[in-house]
Amino acid sequence: MADRGASALSVPDDWPAHPDPILALNRMGSFDWDLDTGLFHMDAQAHEVFDVRPDEFDGRPETLAVRVPAAEGSRLDAIVAQAMKDGSENYGTYFRLRRRDGTLRWTRTQGYIRRDETGRPRRIIGIVRDATQEIGDIEAGREQAAEDEARRRLTNVVQLATAALAHARTVDEVIEVLRDTHGLTRLGATSLVMGLVEAGRIRLVADGPDNSFVPGTRVTRIDEPYPMSEAVRTLSPRFIESPEDFAERYPLLWKDITHLDITAAAYLPLIAQGRPIGAIGLLYSDRHGFSAEDRNVLVALGSGIAQSLQRAMLYEQEMDLAEGLQQAMLPRTIPSVPGCDVAVRYRAASIGGAFGRDIGGDWYDLIPLPGGRVGAVIGDVQGHDTHAAAVMGQLRIVLRAYAAEGHPPATVMARASVFLHELDTDRFATCLYAETDLGTGVVQVVRAGHLHPLLRYGDGTCQHVRVEGGLPLGLSAEFGRLAYPVATLELDPGNTLLLCTDGLVEQPGADLDEGMHVLAALITAGPPDVRDLADRLIDVADERRGDDDVALLLLRRHGLGAPRTFGRVQQHVSPGDPEGLTEARHMVRAAVRSWGAKGQSDEIELVADELMTNALMHTEGSAIVTLRLLTGTDRRLRVEVEDSSSALPRRRDAGDEGVSGRGLLLVDTLADAWGVEARGGGKCVWAEFMVTRRTAHGSG
Repeated sequence: MADRGASALSVPDDWPAHPDPILALNRMGSFDWDLDTGLFHMDAQAHEVFDVRPDEFDGRPETLAVRVPAAEGSRLDAIVAQAMKDGSENYGTYFRLRRRDGTLRWTRTQGYIRRDETGRPRRIIGIVRDATQEIGDIEAGREQAAEDEARRRLTNVVQLATAALAHARTVDEVIEVLRDTHGLTRLGATSLVMGLVEAGRIRLVADGPDNSFVPGTRVTRIDEPYPMSEAVRTLSPRFIESPEDFAERYPLLWKDITHLDITAAAYLPLIAQGRPIGAIGLLYSDRHGFSAEDRNVLVALGSGIAQSLQRAMLYEQEMDLAEGLQQAMLPRTIPSVPGCDVAVRYRAASIGGAFGRDIGGDWYDLIPLPGGRVGAVIGDVQGHDTHAAAVMGQLRIVLRAYAAEGHPPATVMARASVFLHELDTDRFATCLYAETDLGTGVVQVVRAGHLHPLLRYGDGTCQHVRVEGGLPLGLSAEFGRLAYPVATLELDPGNTLLLCTDGLVEQPGADLDEGMHVLAALITAGPPDVRDLADRLIDVADERRGDDDVALLLLRRHGLGAPRTFGRVQQHVSPGDPEGLTEARHMVRAAVRSWGAKGQSDEIELVADELMTNALMHTEGSAIVTLRLLTGTDRRLRVEVEDSSSALPRRRDAGDEGVSGRGLLLVDTLADAWGVEARGGGKCVWAEFMVTRRTAHGSG
């Protein structure tokens, strides 16, 4: 009963210290102990606490030994000595003293140790007070607490078991919680058995410990003379008070469990929604009989286990439905596309770390397109439920349809956003669509709030490619911001494009950028084959046991077998968007070089730039730039710029000092042919360049 944290007392400069009147009013005595002289001064109240008259006390602490028993005095001296030795400023403890009438009384003392500038203890000032009632109250509280603890013990069994079962999502997890050693300890039992009702029979699903199984009881009928069958049949518990009671009531079972030294048992029906779903038997080797309170607690325990089992059964049913739905919504097979190797992977989210799997809205898709192109999609619908999976399936279908119709990537994304907005759902989705021309290696990327793509080069190095994006699908339509910028990348033979959802990147305690750097390092160190690399990345995601699902798509361009007789790339350019113009020029330059017309790239890029600039300056809408490689008796590279204006371009005389009006003259001079075609409510201005057969095959 000692503490070094007693609050420090104020220390007067004179000696002996004058007692605080408040101390006396609270029946506290004070003392002042000069350690140099050994004199121990006490005030009147302290004399009363020690039951010593002033004329009986000579100021020496030793004189108080007549009131302080030897054992208590030694303990008190040790506490004070230790406080002085270890540099403490104060101490406090309870000790007993013997009054004149021989009775022992508890006393509380607190002291403040005053030291000189060298740290040497010179003086102790403190208080003493009678603490008999306080100690009595403490002891009474302990006794009451012990009684309360005994009353709570059985209730805690239910609470602990319920807490342990709260994280169990499946029937197997409920069983695992109950049958392991800690589960038995929580239940207070030596061993247990549990069975589930199936088609009029009881199938044993758990028993423990290992030597407690009774042969022939794996499956039993409900009408057999077993306590578990009786509990299920009558919907009421069966309490067995003693070994003799067990042997008399259930001799068929008792003869096979005598080696377990069972002294009592409780068999509880597991009832959910008024019908039995099973029963559990708790067998004890240290209990004799059950009080009314014991029985109530065990019945409550059975009810809690039944609820957990029912929840697990419903969860498994929902999971079967959800997994079937999700598998139906994801592509059944990934088509083989000449010119590239593709690997896709999906991993469902983990629930609570090691427990169970969930369903989510992550998806991937690969869309073969005309002209040697292929569209790669990765997306994530908000939420982890069947509704997210249903929305995901619908989005996947419409994205595939819009891409197959021939819309440019920005239009595909914008239309998908409008579709989701009109779907009457509160969900939004992030998405990334990458359209790759396998002949040229030109990749046009559109991003709707999704993660940026990654590029792995032929030497194994990996780069996190930042791509400008728009709002997530569903939100862009809601906020009227349907413009999605298009970025152009180059995918050389041997390079790999990687698209993924955030479940592969997010890690506890790390931000998204850090996660992307970690992922890039994993890709760099991974195997070269895209299938092996995909397996490795999913294994890492499994090791993390994240709480989000993962979708992954890898596309490696190898050039072999890719269509080489024609090609097509396209980009949408908005008015007032200089970055869009830059991306379009980049697309033209990359396609021309890839198609082997590198020697003509300056002329072609100059003409394309002139046509784009004219469309943006002299019309009120955006422009669509398309570059085609045409084959036939000759090979031609065709640049098309489409706008929504029906006004035809015309040559103008720029004059000697003019800076405009020379555009069509430039086109006419550099292109082998050019012209204008009507397109719906607008027009298309085109220019063609002859490309020799040798040049067209010059590079991939």
